[in-house]
Amino acid sequence: MEPEKEIERVIIAGVHRDIRDKLSDTTDESMHELEELVKTAGGVVVAQVVQNKSELDPAIYMGEGKLSEIKMAIPELSADMIVFDDELSPVQIRNISEFLEIKVLDRSMLILDIFAMRAKTNEGKLQVELAQLKYRLPRLRGLGVQMSRTGAGIGTRGPGETKLETDRRHIRTKISALEAELRDLKKHRELIRTRRRKDGITVAALVGYTNAGKSTLLNRLTDAGVLAEDKLFATLDPTSRMITLEDNRRIMIVDTVGFIRKLPHHLIEAFKSTLEEAVIADLLIHVIDAANPERDNQIKVVDSVLADIGAAGKNMIAVFNKSDKLDTLGIPPHLGIKEYCATVSISAKRNIGIDVLIDVIGEFTPGKKRPVSVVIPYKEGALVSLLHETQKVLSEEFEQNGTKMELLADSEAYEKLRDYIIKKF
Repeated sequence: MEPEKEIERVIIAGVHRDIRDKLSDTTDESMHELEELVKTAGGVVVAQVVQNKSELDPAIYMGEGKLSEIKMAIPELSADMIVFDDELSPVQIRNISEFLEIKVLDRSMLILDIFAMRAKTNEGKLQVELAQLKYRLPRLRGLGVQMSRTGAGIGTRGPGETKLETDRRHIRTKISALEAELRDLKKHRELIRTRRRKDGITVAALVGYTNAGKSTLLNRLTDAGVLAEDKLFATLDPTSRMITLEDNRRIMIVDTVGFIRKLPHHLIEAFKSTLEEAVIADLLIHVIDAANPERDNQIKVVDSVLADIGAAGKNMIAVFNKSDKLDTLGIPPHLGIKEYCATVSISAKRNIGIDVLIDVIGEFTPGKKRPVSVVIPYKEGALVSLLHETQKVLSEEFEQNGTKMELLADSEAYEKLRDYIIKKF
């Protein structure tokens, strides 16, 4: 039996600059989120340090006095590492690591470490390794010291110590090979999507802030059996499952990686292929944690990321999940932050409002079917067979002039049936 791994003791730190863009600043909310990220990575936060400072120090991020206080506290707290709430430059990582003599990570490195832990598919693992190598390449000098000192633990998953200590040329070669492999996988995905379109399958992508309940909703809609934990980035790899609506339309529901504040643009770039489903989807389902006090800011973050990946302006349904935790079931009026096709209040965990959501999804995905009554001549038997395969047949009778059918028909089928229609509803 393997001995239990010791939980790493982590100090988290940030600089509050009191800037206009609250989502880019260190706040109580961002520090709470950073603590949750540390927990997700398997650590425990033993102290929080926030300094009020109008500008970040280009050499050491925060003031030297504050860093000295942290250095004095490290042995008292038995801290193993420190994680900063912002992205650190290569110079800052090197200087802080040498000064504190402790493992140093920033928010981006921590998120990538969680991605490495969560990635299950081959493509997911390749994306994580590529992103980590690109991020760490300019930071090798500072990271080399701490990686050789600390060995395993948070921040070391993915490409390991040996890879990070090899020369830059070898790492660049590895990056090129990973990019080529991901390009091949992208071509394969495009073929699958082409086949989907040919088969008349529409796609609805679940998007939203991390831990808003996307995976729980996917499980509720499709019995997908996807891991759904109360943790940030519980799932990384996109999962697709099919649902069939009452009118026989098939819709592919795709779960995508959750978004998070202060996610640098280069990380969004690295995981664009994971987020491609949102770009090409026929409909976006924005899952929102209705009970989260940071709900409005989280909506803004999702809107920003969707704009970055080129998915802004698509048809979108706002799904206010966990609404059972609100004082009154429903969507408070002030939540109409942007224009949506529709808004639905649900609880995926408690199965509240799911039937309403399915109806709304059917309303706003392409290929909506309308009721029609037709009589099809017996010589058009192939058409009758096709209708049974692709449309929702409500009733069927065999009359003297042909097969009488009442059905729900999409626009393409409706055009084929135009000459045989006896009643429109």
